[in-house]
Amino acid sequence: MRNNKVIISFIAGAGAVLLVFFGLKSCLNLGGKTEKSDYYILTNQISKMNKMVVMEQNTSSMQKTKMGYEVLGKEVSSNSIITYTKTNAQVSYDLNKMKIEVDSINKKLVITELPDADIRITPSVEIQSLDDSFFNRITEKDIKGVTEKAKETALKSIDQNQLRSEGRKQLMENLDHIFVLAKALNYTIEDKTGKIGILGL
Repeated sequence: MRNNKVIISFIAGAGAVLLVFFGLKSCLNLGGKTEKSDYYILTNQISKMNKMVVMEQNTSSMQKTKMGYEVLGKEVSSNSIITYTKTNAQVSYDLNKMKIEVDSINKKLVITELPDADIRITPSVEIQSLDDSFFNRITEKDIKGVTEKAKETALKSIDQNQLRSEGRKQLMENLDHIFVLAKALNYTIEDKTGKIGILGL
């Protein structure tokens, strides 16, 4: 009987310990994996832009780069990387920097200051094919070098002078439409900057 009482007491004590453990675990989440992320906004600045994109050009190109492995002046193996490059070029003007004077006597809107064209060229390179060999493995350094070269080639292929010239013509046309109300009131738009010529003809 005494042994039975000891066993019962032991089981009751063990049960009480388990109840306390699981109770604490549910409250404190003991033994469970937790994850906490703290997110802080450091800056939240919104700028209103008044930029006019007057010209956009999209081009694409393929480039094949061959790399060989030579022994005693003779090529024993070679591999190649083929890249596909998409390039976007934009010409824009920040109209916040444009200054205009109103000549009500002679009915003129005179542009006294016009910002220079902002040309942004963005090449994007994708690896289309890798022809690897056992003796001459293509490394990450090789891929990076080929990618950078493809970007440089894409940048050089864009005629920035032509973009700037075409952008200036398009800007003149856009401003001509913007000042349609002034033209309706028999105002002429005159450029004193020498960059776009006379509008409203």
